[in-house]
Amino acid sequence: MADPDSGGPAAAAGLQTTSSDATKPPVTELNLILLGPPGAGKGTQAERLTQDFGLPYIATGDILRKAVADGTELGRRAKQYMDAGELVPDDVIIGVILEALDTEEAKDGFLLDGYPRTVPQAEALDEALKKVGRQLTAVLLLDVPDEEVERRLSGRRVSRSGRVYHIEFDPPKHPGRCDIDGSPLIQRDDDKPETIRKRLKVYHEQTEPLIDYYEERGLLRRFDGTRSPTEVHDHIRATVATLRLEDEL
Repeated sequence: MADPDSGGPAAAAGLQTTSSDATKPPVTELNLILLGPPGAGKGTQAERLTQDFGLPYIATGDILRKAVADGTELGRRAKQYMDAGELVPDDVIIGVILEALDTEEAKDGFLLDGYPRTVPQAEALDEALKKVGRQLTAVLLLDVPDEEVERRLSGRRVSRSGRVYHIEFDPPKHPGRCDIDGSPLIQRDDDKPETIRKRLKVYHEQTEPLIDYYEERGLLRRFDGTRSPTEVHDHIRATVATLRLEDEL
């Protein structure tokens, strides 16, 4: 099931500008970050945007696991921390991100999700991108209130085969049973209300300050996360297309 998504109308096409936009250098690449609370629908929008603009989707969790599986130097370093149950240091994560960017697929831009999560990480990422001659084009914020996040995530149910349902948005034909194999549906620990509230608390304390950080730099674009996935997609696509058009004019 695709998570319900968001896209906020701002200034006709979903685009918001700030006073610092006029001083930004021209857009030569589409280097984008997805930002928003858990359950905002970032994965759904990422899938659509990569198809729209041919950008690689760089999810930090995925590329870390790939680096570990491939046995790269950074992957081996990451594995040491992961095996010890510790957080992977920022320099390792940024190194893995830069490796993902140093590819033919990412030469015209990228869509980054899962990093940064704090202002110090954002500062470190800015410096790392600057050293390789790249800079962010925009940060796409999917704005969803806490009560909607809890409604979306707490309603998810999963079957033994991994098929995902939602008791409100995508219910099974028979309550509590998978349509395919008839197995009982369960609620994952991550989708229980108490866990969701803890995740939201971390988001508000650690990640939400990124909104002001990127807004001050003229990079933030807000989208109304309570809207349908199609509306969200239309607004984001219009915003990104406008950024690209501005560069061509």
